[in-house]
Amino acid sequence: MTHTVQRWGAPRKDWLHAVRSLRRLLANKEDTRQVFEIMRTLNGKATARNYVRLLDTAEGGRMAFDRLELSQRLMDDAWLDTMPAGSVGAAYRDFTRSQNLSAHGLVEISREGVNTIDDPHPYAWFGRRVRDVHDIWHVLTGYGRDSLGEGSLVWFSYAQTRGKGWALIGMGAIWRATQHKGHPYVRALLEGYRRGKRAAWLLGEDYERLLREPLESARRRLNIGPASLYDAVPGDARDRAVQKAA
Repeated sequence: MTHTVQRWGAPRKDWLHAVRSLRRLLANKEDTRQVFEIMRTLNGKATARNYVRLLDTAEGGRMAFDRLELSQRLMDDAWLDTMPAGSVGAAYRDFTRSQNLSAHGLVEISREGVNTIDDPHPYAWFGRRVRDVHDIWHVLTGYGRDSLGEGSLVWFSYAQTRGKGWALIGMGAIWRATQHKGHPYVRALLEGYRRGKRAAWLLGEDYERLLREPLESARRRLNIGPASLYDAVPGDARDRAVQKAA
């Protein structure tokens, strides 16, 4: 158990491995494993810091004690089908089904390679929580799964978590975006950061409760404003934002 505490509490950063994973991710945005490789090598201290922050919230101690595995809820189709119309959960259900996504797929990818994601440790549990809310954050922010949407959500996630892995991926997205003209790609990416800074701290939310909340009222309560610059880019141009220039 001592070894696990050391890995999660004071991890050794591996920038070379992270940069190599970033290059693979920029070459293929669907290679989600590289995201987890980057997070594993760079985000340990942020995970520990945010877990402690959770304990300081009004209900964080209860949630940490209960250790709900959110992925199990999100893999329960019958439970998702009970979500009220217009709710965050209904929007999440429709989003994942329309995109042929599943929480199970994300869980399996996160387990590939040498990883500690399933460790019996509170920091590992919190790391799973960060993993499992990703597609819920897509719904809350209105960002799609196109390159610009994913890149903008990366910057939103960095503002929320302060994890260096998110920052590295975000800088890679900006570097690629500078190679394309005609749309405010870079400004849209940085808008994601500003939106994340302004929003309430989403990792402190009770997600079972949040998923049943009306989507628009949840956005207002959490101070998640519109993605104006992202919305201004035509849908057919959003995938060019982080693609390699011809």
